[in-house]
Amino acid sequence: MSACEDVRENVKKYYGSRLESSGDLQTSAASCSLSCRPVPRSVTDALSLVHPEVTKRFFGCGLPFPAKLEGCRVLDLGSGSGRDCYAFSKLVGPSGHVTGVDMTEELITVSHQYIEYHQKKFGHEKPNITFVQGYMEKLSEAGVQSDSMDVVLSNCVLCLCPDKRAALQQAYNVLKEGGEMYYSDMYASKVVPDHMKEDAALWGEGMGGSLFWQDLISLAHSVGFSTPCLVSASQIAIYNCELKAKAGDISYASGTYRLFKLPKGSVLSEATVTYRGTVAEFPDQLDFDSSHCFKKDVAVEVNGEMAAILQRSRFFSDFKIQISDQPESSSASTPQYCHLNPFLLADKLGSSVTQCSKTSK
Repeated sequence: MSACEDVRENVKKYYGSRLESSGDLQTSAASCSLSCRPVPRSVTDALSLVHPEVTKRFFGCGLPFPAKLEGCRVLDLGSGSGRDCYAFSKLVGPSGHVTGVDMTEELITVSHQYIEYHQKKFGHEKPNITFVQGYMEKLSEAGVQSDSMDVVLSNCVLCLCPDKRAALQQAYNVLKEGGEMYYSDMYASKVVPDHMKEDAALWGEGMGGSLFWQDLISLAHSVGFSTPCLVSASQIAIYNCELKAKAGDISYASGTYRLFKLPKGSVLSEATVTYRGTVAEFPDQLDFDSSHCFKKDVAVEVNGEMAAILQRSRFFSDFKIQISDQPESSSASTPQYCHLNPFLLADKLGSSVTQCSKTSK
């Protein structure tokens, strides 16, 4: 058995049979996610309609629900018990479709049991959701076609994946041009040493497999994605004293990022963009990420990459975009990515948002 297969088997055991509910996890990863903005009513309504048994076995670490999902084809990587998938199935509506992929047979079984329940609950004429057992590093083997998805979502599972580059490459491949990967995951404050990666409990909790946050940027670029946009973040508390001791001076944060699949070889030009106020539930302003807040009818200058994202993605009709005549100049200096640091954003948000904790049980 290869190292990757060994890791997968340990994760299957950890989540398939050992953990009965998110309350069994030893960190706050399943319960903390501090956003820069209120959660839209449509999302809270959709989540409230998900069957309690499905919600009970939810192990995510964030709330990866981007705006404007109606009619989209959505893929959820590591769908688990199906909580997010079922909520997405309501948000995409009868004209959209959701596919959930998970490698754990027990969780796929739980997901399948409630397809008809949610179809009736949401008033859909026929199911708009499919669950497939498979690996996120091998989506083609799971039957997911290239260039077939509008949005790829994931909730705290990339940290459990032994080959993150392969998983990101597969996500990129299945997205249509202009599509996005919008996902939450655990991140480490520094590179996690090899001895921690070999600890089954640390890996099962997401601690052993968490990326150093800066490595996400180079990894995303290497497979073809745009520079990640940081949406929200929160600090993760470790409740188990033994795991905390093993982590040493490494801190953990939950971060939600969005990455876009832009046309290859695009000439990036700065632009002035004006939000039209047309995205449902965001009539006055659209908080695209933690660095970009677009107010209705207010012109904003953006760099070439953000201009390309707005022009090529499903948000193109929601903006008036005036491209600069001159291509964006390439700076000789190394790009600074402090605004993409989830630990800095979590610190910024922490003082004004009540922290959640299972230690109070």
